[in-house]
Amino acid sequence: MTENNALTPFRIDVPQADLDDLRNRLAHTRWPIPMPGRDDRTDFSRGIPLVYLKELAQYWRDGFDWRAQEAKLNENEQFTTVVDGQTFHVVHARSANPQATPLILNHGWPGSFVEYQRLIPLLTDEFHVVIPALPGFGFSTPLSGTGWELTRTAEAIAEIMTRLGYERFAAHGTDIGSGTAMRLAALYPERVIGMHIGCDPRVLGLVGDKFPYPEGLSDDEVAQLAAVRAEDAPDLGYLQMQNHRPDTIGAALTDSPVGQLAWIAEKFKTRTSGDHRTPDESVDRDQLLTNISLYWFTRSGASSAQFYYENEHSGLAVVVASGVPSGWAVFDTHPIMRRALDPWKVIGHWSEFTEGGHFPAMAEPKLLADDIRTFFRGIS
Repeated sequence: MTENNALTPFRIDVPQADLDDLRNRLAHTRWPIPMPGRDDRTDFSRGIPLVYLKELAQYWRDGFDWRAQEAKLNENEQFTTVVDGQTFHVVHARSANPQATPLILNHGWPGSFVEYQRLIPLLTDEFHVVIPALPGFGFSTPLSGTGWELTRTAEAIAEIMTRLGYERFAAHGTDIGSGTAMRLAALYPERVIGMHIGCDPRVLGLVGDKFPYPEGLSDDEVAQLAAVRAEDAPDLGYLQMQNHRPDTIGAALTDSPVGQLAWIAEKFKTRTSGDHRTPDESVDRDQLLTNISLYWFTRSGASSAQFYYENEHSGLAVVVASGVPSGWAVFDTHPIMRRALDPWKVIGHWSEFTEGGHFPAMAEPKLLADDIRTFFRGIS
């Protein structure tokens, strides 16, 4: 990793022609023929309801102001840098306190650096916030080639922190960004001050697969784990596609904005707390559409899916750095969470919240910010 180390200032400026093209495509959407009896906008049992999708698409076309959101995103310092041949886009929100702790925020899918937009101002009193976009996500495009899995990505992020002058740093992650944070701690235990993970009950589906199955569970606890897996199973179609056929779904996501909208917006229903809520009632509608717009303008619906393929076929196992302090914040929690994931209670900081869900930085940014602060204060 000795190529050009330049940190090139970056500013988001989507061409007007791309905005016009998006509105034109939305205006000429070829909609499915409505299914009789499927007129409940909150019924996601078969996927995102057409009536709700039309509402969201109309607002995206006629009510959403990308330029206003773009200006907000540009309030934070950004740069691009090339590591191992790959362009990385990085948000760098410096604290006014020069002694603040550097903190990496690692996002997952279908997130982006936009996911942390509301979290940044809640953290910069104590942290220099660094948000690298994963390879193939957002402006970390185009992909330079195959092979961008978690280890290679973590190595690149560590190099970015070196270029910023941060020898030691803290790490937080959600979704597959948790894997990035764990990999950073495992590879660089001398550099990672602490690792903070945000998750929700969906992670229970990984017990017995990515995480070891704990001994001594009661029959009732085993049944609870099975129930979570059964509930989650219908929502994993996207994962199978992205793990194994990213090229196929990528073509659809790149050509149809409504396809990209449905592919992502559905996850903000099935992975947030509150069965009664639509996606834009669980998180801010404009932030949701800013995130989806980013995928659309950068064509990263296709390239972000490649990241899942790379990790699925990498042979990498989940790693935990035992010598690095760790903290977990569980949102929309389940009674069996700690029993299943930390049966020996070796994780020093464990918090559970009834609200939140899979996207805590968007749904409950203050809860997440307070927990991150509490954890890192406790190990400083």
